Amino acid sequence: MGKRVALVTGASRGLGAAIARKLAQQGCNVIVNYASSKEKAEKVAAEIGQDQAIAIQADVREKAEVERMVAEAEEKFGPVDIVINNALVNFKFDPIAQASVENLTWEQYNEQLEGAVKASLNVIQAALPSLKESSHARVIQIGTNLFQNPVVAYHQYTTAKAALIGFTRNMAKELGQYGITANMVSGGLLETTDASAVTTPEVFTIVAESSAMKRVTQPEDVAEMVAFLASPGARAVTGQNIVVDNGLTMN
Repeated sequence: MGKRVALVTGASRGLGAAIARKLAQQGCNVIVNYASSKEKAEKVAAEIGQDQAIAIQADVREKAEVERMVAEAEEKFGPVDIVINNALVNFKFDPIAQASVENLTWEQYNEQLEGAVKASLNVIQAALPSLKESSHARVIQIGTNLFQNPVVAYHQYTTAKAALIGFTRNMAKELGQYGITANMVSGGLLETTDASAVTTPEVFTIVAESSAMKRVTQPEDVAEMVAFLASPGARAVTGQNIVVDNGLTMN
């Protein structure tokens, strides 16, 4: 069996970069997708090594761009085995700037729904022919524990990720016949990514003090669980939402 090929969306920085590095450490060839951060994405790919990683631009909300990205990736490494839908579109975890219910617009909700659900659909559909032929196909979505414990009411983001849970479980049901698993990994507030850089210290303190482990979740913590779900050892795990947040929430 050759190297597995993993496509990680939004992998130029933060959690996506941590996932890309971890999967590479486990022997995968990695596609480092980015929307606009070309230099950062190419740096991540260079750190991994040009023989094992390639940075490819695509706005995952655009079906044609995703199809082009998958075609380019497969020309480089061969068929995709693992899809990690991680990209975050135009959102910052800023409790001060977050719109209140009086000021929310449907456009804000729709932007996040397209960034989470539409983007995931585009990527899965583009990679599906290869996933169906793979002997170890995986679809892994990145969610959030905020749907269960909204420490801050990030309305549009949390709603989109909650929708993504239903999307993922339906994918698990339909794709299981092809040997494809579909799961979600929901991290807590991560310390620190570009999206959480504007989070106030008070929120990080509340999260740490409220968690069982008395610590804030790191990108590497979530990447470890993603890597497990991408591994052969997770072949019987599908349709699950696994929360990685140091026991802030418990299922």
